[in-house]
Amino acid sequence: MDKIETMRAFVAVAQENSFTGAGRRLGLSTKLVSKYVQQLESRLQTQLFNRTTRSVSLTDVGAAYLERCRPILEQMDELDSLVRERQGALAGPIRLTAPTGFGSTRLTQALIPFLHEHRKVELDMKLTDNRVALIEEGLDLAIRIGALRDSTLIARKLSNMPLIVCASPDYLGTHGRPQDPRALSTHACLVDNNQVELNVWRFHADGQEHVIRLNGAVQANSPGALTQMAIGGLGIARCPLYAAEAALEDGSLERVLPGYTTDVFGVYALYPPNRHLTRRVRALIDHLAQELQRPRS
Repeated sequence: MDKIETMRAFVAVAQENSFTGAGRRLGLSTKLVSKYVQQLESRLQTQLFNRTTRSVSLTDVGAAYLERCRPILEQMDELDSLVRERQGALAGPIRLTAPTGFGSTRLTQALIPFLHEHRKVELDMKLTDNRVALIEEGLDLAIRIGALRDSTLIARKLSNMPLIVCASPDYLGTHGRPQDPRALSTHACLVDNNQVELNVWRFHADGQEHVIRLNGAVQANSPGALTQMAIGGLGIARCPLYAAEAALEDGSLERVLPGYTTDVFGVYALYPPNRHLTRRVRALIDHLAQELQRPRS
């Protein structure tokens, strides 16, 4: 049995905490993944996982082995990539994570021409509104919006993402249209709890900053969810432009306080500092920087 394949199976099980999940990740049957791990344990003469009918977890030896497995497999992947890339065409896997709403709209639209052009690139995109640990999950790249918290990761800014304050016509008709940021204290505000300053919105006009502290009764970690709640008339939301753009165009949302600007977030590509950035990943980052800055038609 190929030693590298048994190590890949072991790492996949550790990342997924599941033999079934590892099989899906690798495109193998659960039975074959289990067989690979058993052969690895037999060769090492040690138990790498604690197994019950409901869970799989690493033993202490397994955790130590995992720490040493990852860089070996990454080096093997880099060697394979080097050979393929020297042959000309971009090829091989790119494992990427991104926020659900942005990933399923603007990011997907930006990815389509890249994947059409580079047919041998294999994209594995994991969409989640939770922060994902790149190294532990075996990912090459994360796309994130807003303030960056991962100081250990290398970040490249791809574009700006304006924040839009908006509400439905029905809400504004019932509760009135605020003319000054201070008036937001009397309104129902829908708060994105991903933000560092949870109940603070900042506005700018005529060289002055207005810091507004909110009493947000409704919170969510998804800009898409906040947008839908605003459309449903629950209150005033502050959303990234990509989340509210279609609703603003069809009139189901309207801008609030258009005479004021609020924060502008950055869209960033993040990747681990100790990992060789393959040519295909570099090419994708360059493509996204160009595509996401392109004006929308």
